[in-house]
Amino acid sequence: MSTPSKLRVAFVHPDLGIGGAERLVVDAALGLQALGHCVDIYTSHHDEKHCFDETRDGTLRVHHVVPPFPRSWRGKFHILFAHARQLHLTKFLLRSRMDKHDVFFVDQLSTCIPLLRLLGGKRVVFYCHFPDKLLANGAFVEGRVQKRNMGILKRVYRYPMDWLEEVTTRQADIILANSRFTARVTMAYFTSLKTTPKVVYPGINVQAYETSVDTMDPDIVQVASPRPTLLSLNRFEMKKNAALAVEAFSRLRGRPTVPNDIRLVLAGGYDPRLEDNIRTLENLVGLARTHNLTFKLVAPSKSSVSIPSFPDASLHAEPDVLFLLNFTTGQRSALLQAPSTVALLYTPANEHFGIGPVEGMLCGVPVLACDSGGPTESIVDSPSSERTGWLRTPDPGVWAGTLEDICQLSEVERAALGRRCKDRARAMFGMEAMAKAMEESLHEAVHMGSINAPVKEIGFILAFVFGLMVAILCRV
Repeated sequence: MSTPSKLRVAFVHPDLGIGGAERLVVDAALGLQALGHCVDIYTSHHDEKHCFDETRDGTLRVHHVVPPFPRSWRGKFHILFAHARQLHLTKFLLRSRMDKHDVFFVDQLSTCIPLLRLLGGKRVVFYCHFPDKLLANGAFVEGRVQKRNMGILKRVYRYPMDWLEEVTTRQADIILANSRFTARVTMAYFTSLKTTPKVVYPGINVQAYETSVDTMDPDIVQVASPRPTLLSLNRFEMKKNAALAVEAFSRLRGRPTVPNDIRLVLAGGYDPRLEDNIRTLENLVGLARTHNLTFKLVAPSKSSVSIPSFPDASLHAEPDVLFLLNFTTGQRSALLQAPSTVALLYTPANEHFGIGPVEGMLCGVPVLACDSGGPTESIVDSPSSERTGWLRTPDPGVWAGTLEDICQLSEVERAALGRRCKDRARAMFGMEAMAKAMEESLHEAVHMGSINAPVKEIGFILAFVFGLMVAILCRV
């Protein structure tokens, strides 16, 4: 079967905010668009004051299909409502968009896959970040799940959700994974999958990180400083373990080989709709207080999110810890490019991939990350002559010791490390490499031809359609 050289690609993503998964979708769409393909992004949530610039300035076509369902009910049933919201989005696609696209690229949530394939007649490529069943059931350590206490009702609730995730994932024509770590874990816990997902590393727009910044921009002025800076870029979520950065920073300060005026910047996505974000920020502020660290909270001037009020927040310009909520592209670039930035701290353990270390390497910044998950594939720790960063166990004392070593690097050592970082980031994690790998998979999917659904799949889709009807009729 002949396939068009230029494809009409539809991305389906649940929530187009400013996290790492969203950055991947944006960069993948930009990369495919640069290769000449026609790209559209469909999402159930897109706040133009809480998103990446390319999704609001016309660079990418984004279709925000507002669902009749909330994200949760009293802070619970997140995954159930996520399924309902995507089913609503799928209904919109099936009704009015199927003839406008050759192939669908779905990531994070697999609910829509069998419907797009069997009712829409389109091939689907699914990009797997990490099985939700492992994220929901407890902290994941490779080889086992450290399960949290879960009542009988929660187990009854999770069982069909976990089953649905696996059975819809395996419906995809091609499954991609963001790292060898994710591919390995997915195969281990989704035992019905027949083939190992193909690894396509997330890529980033190199040019966006090399563009000069406007140092007179008020948003950049409020975060820039000549003081030595430790930087952490992560969403304000418990699983990101930014507390490790605060603990290590408190142990580092005061050491004779460390500058007295060193500061810590914790920058990341913050959504007041999410209880986890609220609780995480409160805990980090509490940790700063415990260690007698002055702190301040700031946000971009155009942010729609109000800065939470803490009576003892520092009012002077140079606190020990700066919390930057929902940073802009310019603020991120300014912090990563600043000669005063000593290191990037990437605190999550067993992270599926982790774009943060790649961002740091691309800007020549030394990176300290946990010795598990995706960062073990992006960072080279040894031999020292090839090092692009440090991989260490997530222990505050160990991290403080390593940060002290990083602070003592000579200018020559830092320059050599920076060159290695940039070379590795460009060669392995550039947007062009990711886009070409995704293009190959999309062409492969389209080349599979028309879909002939067996009786078993038809029965499955009938049951699925019934669930869709119930979800849409039972609006909250």
